[in-house]
Amino acid sequence: MPRLTLVGYRGTGKSTVAAVLADRLGVAWRDADAVLEDRIGSSIAALVGSRGEAAFRDLETEVLRDTLPAFTGVLATGGGVVLRPENRRLLRERGRPVVWLTAPADVIRRRLAADPTTAARRPALSGGDPLDEVAAALHAREPIYREVADVAFDTATESPAVVAERILAWLDALSPEATA
Repeated sequence: MPRLTLVGYRGTGKSTVAAVLADRLGVAWRDADAVLEDRIGSSIAALVGSRGEAAFRDLETEVLRDTLPAFTGVLATGGGVVLRPENRRLLRERGRPVVWLTAPADVIRRRLAADPTTAARRPALSGGDPLDEVAAALHAREPIYREVADVAFDTATESPAVVAERILAWLDALSPEATA
């Protein structure tokens, strides 16, 4: 199966959908943020708090650079991975197909508010409340996600299993042997 990379803002379901896809395809999956946290031995929020966003973005790029050439399963990237031109190049060159998971700001805010790990794992990069920055960040990032994505799926109203089925159908239309 070709590598499948999921991009999208935090709270769009990348990790959850990646797990479902990997199970259906019989492959492994990785959460790039979890790989980064394992590598540094702390949360991303602690890293950003102690060393700043630039250090986090450097490590995020390092994880992407290390993971894409060798990993053949489903990769869920961090929400801001697309912000760096080098990462967008890596995604286009080595991460295809790239699936962009979307959801409206109100849905994302609701999901983040309901997630008890939001404060500990998902820092607001603006320094404020992560729920307050959602709409502005989505607006700013939409063209960048669009730039790297081969396809987009809205996760607002469908379960992760249904989203995964839609992605699998899309993959099958690209290449029937991809989901065999």
